Amino acid sequence: MLYFLLIPNNLSQDQKLTILSLIFIVSYLFPLLVLIVLKKTRIIKNYQPESIKERKLPIALMTIVFYLFGNSLNSIPNLRDLSLLFHATSLGLFLIYILFYLKIKASIHLLSLGISVGFFMVLSIDYAQSFTIVIIMIILLAGLSASARLHLKAHTPKEIYVGFFTGVLAPFCLQYLL
Repeated sequence: MLYFLLIPNNLSQDQKLTILSLIFIVSYLFPLLVLIVLKKTRIIKNYQPESIKERKLPIALMTIVFYLFGNSLNSIPNLRDLSLLFHATSLGLFLIYILFYLKIKASIHLLSLGISVGFFMVLSIDYAQSFTIVIIMIILLAGLSASARLHLKAHTPKEIYVGFFTGVLAPFCLQYLL
């Protein structure tokens, strides 16, 4: 929603609502459905996969889904910036998947917040606009989320940092290296 509030575009309210609905389905409902199916088929033990082994399949599936959704958005001229967000998410998840082979677990919560920070930093550069307040707010949310993940003993500090900084770098890698 912040993207549509902050970035000028010539989409109607109905088009924005349709896009936001699709984003909700792809980024919330579909992953939830995937977890339900994986739990019912006993591929994962609970809805919060803890081991690297249990995380591999959901991460691989979501990497592909976000990549395909990013491609779909990229084909719409007014939404090319927004496609960067989904391609960066796909890249971040792919990097997390690669880290699994090094036996490194990373926080996906912090990955997503890091991607948001990197995305608005890239937009700040592209549009020559300051999104400092938005970036600071997301960093504060990342701090709260990191504290919660540490308090719940869901992650170590290393896993928090790896997730967050992988996320911050993903949009920059896509924007400036490709």
